[in-house]
This record gives sequence, C-alpha cells and structure tokens, in this order.
Amino acid sequence: MRKILASITIALMIAVPVQAETQSSQDEFYEQLDLLMRIFDRVRTDYVDEVDDKEIIEAAIQGMLRSLDPHSTYMNPDVYQQVRVQMEGEYGGLGIEVQMEKGVVKVVSPIDDTPADKAGVMGGDYITHIDGEAISGKTLTEAVKQMRGPIGAPIIVTIVRGEEKPFDLEIIREKILVHSVRHRIEEDTIGYVRVTTFNMQAGKGVEEAIKDILKTSGGHLDGLILDLRNNPGGLLDEAIRISDTFLDRGEIVSTRGRKRQNNNRWHATPGDLLDGLPMIVLTNAYSASASEIVAGALKDHRRAIILGDKTFGKGTVQSEIQLGRKGNQAIRLTTARYYTPSGQSIQERGVEPDIELLNPRPEGFRVRREADLNGHIENTQKNIDRSGEDQDTPETADAETPEDAVQENKEQPVDIQLQYAIKLLKNMSTLPTEQMAALSPQQ
Repeated sequence: MRKILASITIALMIAVPVQAETQSSQDEFYEQLDLLMRIFDRVRTDYVDEVDDKEIIEAAIQGMLRSLDPHSTYMNPDVYQQVRVQMEGEYGGLGIEVQMEKGVVKVVSPIDDTPADKAGVMGGDYITHIDGEAISGKTLTEAVKQMRGPIGAPIIVTIVRGEEKPFDLEIIREKILVHSVRHRIEEDTIGYVRVTTFNMQAGKGVEEAIKDILKTSGGHLDGLILDLRNNPGGLLDEAIRISDTFLDRGEIVSTRGRKRQNNNRWHATPGDLLDGLPMIVLTNAYSASASEIVAGALKDHRRAIILGDKTFGKGTVQSEIQLGRKGNQAIRLTTARYYTPSGQSIQERGVEPDIELLNPRPEGFRVRREADLNGHIENTQKNIDRSGEDQDTPETADAETPEDAVQENKEQPVDIQLQYAIKLLKNMSTLPTEQMAALSPQQ
C-alpha cells in the first residue's frame, strides 16, 4: 500500500509545474498530499471491515473529479466498455431488447434481421440460463454483458416460453447496430426524424432518414420535424454533422477552454439536404448537450422553429482521456464551454424555444436541469450577443391545442407538441410564396 501511495505522490509531484507555484503554495500542496496518504493508510489498517485497496483508490479518484462538476468522472474498465458500446453504436451480440422480470431476463422484442430474430427468439420469452449458468441473482447489466461478446462466437441461451418446457437455443453473435435514429412520414406530407442519442451512427442515420423520406414522399413534403426530446447528447462531431445536414453556410458551434487546442470553431459546408424546406425542432427539459448544439445552431440561423420546452442547459464539453497501459480505462474531464453561432453560452440557461408548449406533466412533477445539479459550472457570461436570434423572448402557444389539431384519446396520451408541430408546418405550406421567402433563413 505504501508503495502505491508513494507512486501516486511521485506522479502528482511530476505533474505540478514548479514555476507556476510559489514556495508556500508548493509546501501546502505537499502537506495536503501527505495528509491524503496518511488517511489512506489509516482507513486500510483501522476501518472496522477489511477494505479493498483498489476500490478505495478508485473512490478517491472519483471523488476528486466529482468535486469539479457533475460531468467529470472516472470510468473503470467495466464502465468504460459500456460507454464505448453506447458511443460506437455497435457491439457483438444477439439483437434483443430486454428487461429484468421475476429474477430472469424477459425478451421485450427481438430486433429485425438479427441473430436472435433468425434463431426464433420471440417477444415475451424468458431467458433463464446463459451457457448453462443461471441468470437468477444477476443484475440486468451483468446478464447483458454476458450475452455480448466477440462477433462470430456462439452462445447457448435457455428459453422458457409460456407453458412449454425450457429449451436451449445456440445463437452465433453478430455485429449489432444501435439505432439512434428513427423516421417516418406523418399525415402524408410531414417528415419526422427522431434522434435518441448522438452516437457514431447518428449523423449517417439522419442523412439516410432524410433521403428515405424524400424518396418515399416523392419530394412532396410540407416540412420536417426533428425530435430531440429526452436526448441526453453524446458526440460533438455527430452534433456538428447533423447541424450541417440542414445548414448551407455559417458557424455551427464554437468551444473555448483554458488551452488553445480547446478553442475551436466549426462551420457548415455548402448543401442543405432539405433545400430550405421548413423545419421544426422539438425540445424539452431533457434535451441536453449535443441536442442543444443542434437546436442552438438551427435557431440562431433561423433555419428551424424550436418548439416545446427550454432545454437542459449543459453547455460544457467533456474530453475523454484514456489511462493505463491497456487504454481500457479513462477519465471524462470538462475542458471547454461551447457557444452557439450568436456567441451565447447555453450553460445553465439552455436554449429557449421560439414557441413554448408543454406536454402535460404528472401533478407534483419537478423538472431538474443543469442549474439544479450540485457543483454545476456557473454561467459567467453577462452580455449575450443575440444578433443571430429571431426574437428575444419565446412565443407561447396555448396549452389547450385546437380541437382540429388533436383528437382526444384516453388510452394513448396525445403528444401535444408533435401534433402542434404537424399543424404548424401544414399551415406554413399554405402561405403565399412572398411570405415563405420572407421566412427563409438563408437569403
């Protein structure tokens, strides 16, 4: 243990630039480091139960990062692997949506044309054993991790289906893509694209969705709805790519940090896949980070109407820094703030909708945004340049949606925001050509 602590001390000493510190502050730093070492040693020797050295050190690292802000964190090998799968959007597996029920894995649905689907796995099946090992006692995360593995590797799952006797299925794992983009056509003339997360498949997925919608509709569209509600964000590059899909020119986003390499600007490239077709972006209080980059860019350039609720307000960029000789662990460290094209920092503030319209919420439900998180980074920006924005304050839509826009359905809650967006785009399509030209953001 003392060797481990000594190594930590040496590493930290090397990391501290001598010229940047006065002698007194250096002395204080080493005193605090010595205090940390002594506390580590005391916990290890005197705590009521024996402790795991590795867990204690990980907890100390995690505590240090969490003290900075809610988004800086340490990822051990298990967590890092899960994060990689989420961001890459692909993994070796079976292709099933699952949940935990009665202590075993219940199949919600097999994904079309995946190994599970081809093997005959059905929604409602229960998986009780994996390679002969009982699932009972495991968490859903542990069970899912066991089902994933190298592409081409076989796995045997034991299935319980209704009143039938349990039976085994051998399935060969294949590459499974995590579909973060879904699309369809609403009421014959309105394209609808939903992005659930900004993984490595998101940008390509949006481009393919737009092309499919245009092909299916024969080009006869009144507009497009981009749904970013409940999207927690993800990769900055994908947010830029998706914004660029709808912009023909101009800045998309900029980042500013302590180091020069964290100061960057990204601009749109020529070409708008929709060729200026009217757009509405749906947002809510849980549209965060990369979602806010897209919403902010499209709003500032007046390329789309933002409809819904103010976004989450996470305006910081986290850099992933790999650690260890194997590179199988990392820290996620906040290194910059990002700014919309008009120079606005979204941190704490979020993106205000052009039309504020809230879906009904359960009584007593309280929305929590970035500003409500303990230790969040404060927005110190005083003077905000709003020159690129269409208006300073959002228009408020009546929460009581017109009867011809929404039909009451007591069994299925009506998506008021979506229905309002559809009606608005249809109304916009009836505007005279001169008025539509006046609304065009790229003149």
